[in-house]
Formats: sequence, C-alpha cells, structure tokens
Amino acid sequence: MSQQNGVPYAESELYKIRHSAAHVLAEAVLEFYPEAKLAIGPPIEDGYYYDFDLGKDENDKPITFSPEDLEKIEARMKQLLKKNAKFEKSSMTIEEAKQFFAGQPYKLELIEELAAGKVDENGNPISEPVSEVGIYTQREFVDLCRGPHVAFTKKIKANAAKLLRTGGAYWRGDEKRPQLQRIYGTAWHNRIELEEHLKLLEEAKARDHRRLGKQLGLFHLSQLVGSGLPLWLPKGAILRENLEGFLRQAQLERGYLPVITPHIGKLDLYITSGHYPYYKESQYTPIDVDDEKFMLKPMNCPHHIEIYKSEPHSYRDLPLRLAEFGTVYRYEQSGELNGLTRVRGFTVDDSHLFVTPEQLEEEFIGVVDLIQHVFNTMGFSDFRARLGTNDADSDKYAGTPQMWQQGVAAIKQAADKVGMRYTVEEGEAAFYGPKLDFIFRDVLKREWQLGTVQVDFLLPERFDLEYMGEDGQKHRPVMIHRAPFGSMERFVGILIEHFNGSFPLWLAPVQVVMVPITDRHVPYANKVAAELRAAGMRVEVDASNGRMNAKIRNAQLQKVPYMLVVGDKEEEANAVAVRTRDNEDRGAVSVADFKTQATTLITTKSMEL
Repeated sequence: MSQQNGVPYAESELYKIRHSAAHVLAEAVLEFYPEAKLAIGPPIEDGYYYDFDLGKDENDKPITFSPEDLEKIEARMKQLLKKNAKFEKSSMTIEEAKQFFAGQPYKLELIEELAAGKVDENGNPISEPVSEVGIYTQREFVDLCRGPHVAFTKKIKANAAKLLRTGGAYWRGDEKRPQLQRIYGTAWHNRIELEEHLKLLEEAKARDHRRLGKQLGLFHLSQLVGSGLPLWLPKGAILRENLEGFLRQAQLERGYLPVITPHIGKLDLYITSGHYPYYKESQYTPIDVDDEKFMLKPMNCPHHIEIYKSEPHSYRDLPLRLAEFGTVYRYEQSGELNGLTRVRGFTVDDSHLFVTPEQLEEEFIGVVDLIQHVFNTMGFSDFRARLGTNDADSDKYAGTPQMWQQGVAAIKQAADKVGMRYTVEEGEAAFYGPKLDFIFRDVLKREWQLGTVQVDFLLPERFDLEYMGEDGQKHRPVMIHRAPFGSMERFVGILIEHFNGSFPLWLAPVQVVMVPITDRHVPYANKVAAELRAAGMRVEVDASNGRMNAKIRNAQLQKVPYMLVVGDKEEEANAVAVRTRDNEDRGAVSVADFKTQATTLITTKSMEL
C-alpha cells in the first residue's frame, strides 16, 4: 500500500481511522441483523470493508444487503460515531476466545489458524503460533483484532465517513467456501478530503476502461471465448502494437535479442524452477500429453533459461539480454476479474539478462534507465520506487540468506549510485529474489505497480547455469528479470483510464479523420488521406451522408486527435481546416505544413497536439 505523508499506510492515522470505522460498521450491521456471522474487516487502499454472512432465504440463497439497507446502516453508523465510545484493547487465551466466539464460525476458524501459526485475524500469513489473541471492544461490540485503532469513536468524523457499495465475496477468496456479503466504506480526516475522494470516484467511473474500451472499439470480452480472455479489436491491436513497437526499438538500441517461446511447457520445467508448486493455486491443471504432463505457460523465465542453456557461453558472450512479448496464463477467480486489469491470459514484455557478477550493477542501472525512459515517454512523472525484500520468517521465499543479502545489496548499490530514492518493504520480493518495483500514480491519484526489475541468484543455481570465465574456470551467471510495462493488458487498461481514452498522437489508433463537407469533396479527402498515410499516419475518411458538424462530433466522441475538414476553399489551396478533439478550430493550413507538424509530434512522441 502507499504511504501517507511519508509514513507507511499501515502506520498512519488514516489506517487507524478506517480500521476503527470497520468495527463501527459491524456494530451497526448487528443491530439490524443480530444473527449475522462476522468474517473480517480490514483497511484497504482508500477505505475498508467488512464481510458478513447474513444466512439464507427460503429459497436457500444467501441474503444480501439492499440499497435501502446500506442507507439505514450508514445513518446508524454515523450516530454511533458521534457517541464518544472508547476502543478498549485486551486479550484472550485461545481457549477463552473459542468459548467467547462460539457462535461465530468464521472467527473460530481464524482463531484455530492463529493457534496453528497460519494466518492472522485478517487472514494474512503469519510465521508462528500464538497463545493469546487480540480483542477490541467499543460499547457492547467485541471483535477479534490486534489493531491499531483510534482511541475514541469521535476521532472518526461522521461527515468524513461514507458507505460506498455492497458486493459478494467468497470466504478466504475460495469459490468452494460460503459466499459472504461485503460492505465497502471509506473514511478520511475531514469532510473536504471525503468530498475530494468522492469526486475522484465519479471521475473514475467516467474513465472506466471497460466502458471506454467498448466506446472506442479497443477490446471485447466474449463469454463464449471465456472470462478474463480479452479479444483485441483492430483499434486496440493498433494501440498495443504501437506500444510493443516502441519498446522493441528501445530494446534493440540497448542490445536486447528477441526470442519466442511456446504457450505450454512440461510440468517438470516449472517444478525445477520452483514456480510449481509455489504458485500452484494460480496455475491451470496440468494437461496429459503422451504420458507426460504439460502446463499452460504461467511465466516466461524458465523458457528463457533453457534458451541460455542451448549452447555453451563464455564471459565474452555476457551480458546476454533475451526479450519476448510472451503470453502467460494464470487462474484468477471469476470475482477478481476486471476488464483488462485482471485477466487470465496476458502478455508480458518479459526480458531476462544473464550477467557476470561484475556486470550486475551496470546492467541493473541500464534496466532502470530503460524503465525511466518508458515512463518519461508516456508522460508518467508521478512515480516512486519500492525495494521489495523477503520476510525472513516466511517459508514463501527460496534460496539461501547469502543469496538474499547479495541481491538486496546489489539493488541498493545500483539505486544509490544513480541517486534514486526508494522505500524498503519487507515481504514484497519475488520468491526467488529481491526486486525494485516502480509504483505509478495516475491522474486520479491511484497507485499502480508497473515496471519491475529483479535480481536472481536462485534460478541459475537450480538450472545449473554456467559460463566459462576469463580464468578458464566455470562460473555461475546472475539473472536479472525485467518488465517495464508488466502485463500489456493491464498497462493498456491503465493507459485508457489515465488518458481518458485521449491518447497522445503517436499512440492514437486513428490519428486523423478526414471530413469532406459534401460528396463532391470526397475524392480530395481521399487524396489527402493517401498522402498522410504515405507519411505513416493512420487516417480515416468519413464519407457518410451526415452533416459536417455531426461528423466532427462523431470523431471527437471517438477521441480522434485531428479532424481535417475539406471543402472547395481547401481543395483549391491544397489545404485542410484543422479541428482538434478538444473542439479547437485552428483554421486552414497547407497539407504540407500539417503533415510536417503532425509527423514531428509523432516522431518525438509528444504529449501535445
């Protein structure tokens, strides 16, 4: 999660406010549904939620919250906030907690797993068993919780808190477990902050990439094809190919070599790498082929390793930089799928660098430079760096302590050398090594992890990778994993919302729409279009029967950067009348001048029109 005024979110006052608001929400719900079973209610980015089991109706279907319920619960919650109840912290032994929460099956399950050292009160993994559990009480409401909370309910401003929506959620995120009813809420320091947040939420709805993707003809989700498997329509494919072309060129200039790998691989490959069974739950069931087991490719790195191993290497061959736009497949639960930003099949701008230990720092800096080049080209100026390290108490991470120390030290040394500021966050590493993630904040102030670069001493060990050193001895290379875009699908989804579909000229699927005033001007419009296409521009001619203003409006709704209106005057002068998608009328310019201006903007990848 993000930071609040330089303080980690989990340590901020806002985190306490939201955590406490979740308890008051549960208190209010129990007044209307006294038989409700409580699950968990953690703070999340920009708010919190609480999950409830309300039982089933006469048709054996889960009872759900209605919009009217939400209004009543919010009204009662605000009343409870204004009463100055204290949040009192205490503890219970495991046995005391089991007795106290005997009528709450979800709390009992959490207590059992706390005692076994599996998860905490919010279902997050822990490293060792506990003998006592945390308890928080306000008024008559008691919850299993370790905090932190504000001291009194009045610390949560009633006019700065709001319930947002309801939804379904499976217990522990498992589709085979009971479906719970989730209420999402938000809380802020004051009313002004809440109002600003609500405005951003409305703006986010207007910018929703699923709505814009349909309006602009970028992608399609077909239930017959399958959930989470987007189909790229022509305009979306053009947008995506432009992004790939840009990165391919940047990689070519930096000495990367293209490779292509298959969409499936033998199960043994992923067992050797360790990806299976580490991520078994997010991978598809192995396929039986000729008495062998294959898997839909969940990641590209083991395939690139096998390319490295296909021939012997000397220190003179390194660094070796292999790059691929490789499609991978991960199982995401249906409730978590979201347009392009959470899918089941996605393409990663994946690259793996095989380097000597002496080359590691320079190559790492080179990758960071490439990621910053990508961000600068996209106009992304609001981002931060996060150094993800392992959690020494977790069994999620493989490799030796020495490997982790080397990896973390290498990233720190490289980042410090280029003067890059970063935060260190434990538990954010890949299972095989530490990483430096780039967290981008969009125009709606939402944070997205985009570029990532990872140092890996483990997989070269597991695959017994070697190169012949200058000393004539065999040595182990180090791997760098990197992906400036990450998932192409997710990156495009973020771009759509960040730019509100109004892409920079170089990225726009259609850059120009020719608008002939009457049918007799269509031949001239086609002539100009052909000249612009010859210069590499993407041009359409609107030869429909509509009026000029309607044609302009249609192009603006499609967020096309330029509309070039042509009539008798323009044809006589070999000119075009320029309109922009922002409804700016720039008047007539010669075709040659427009072409020069536009191609310059495209070549320089300008953010301007």
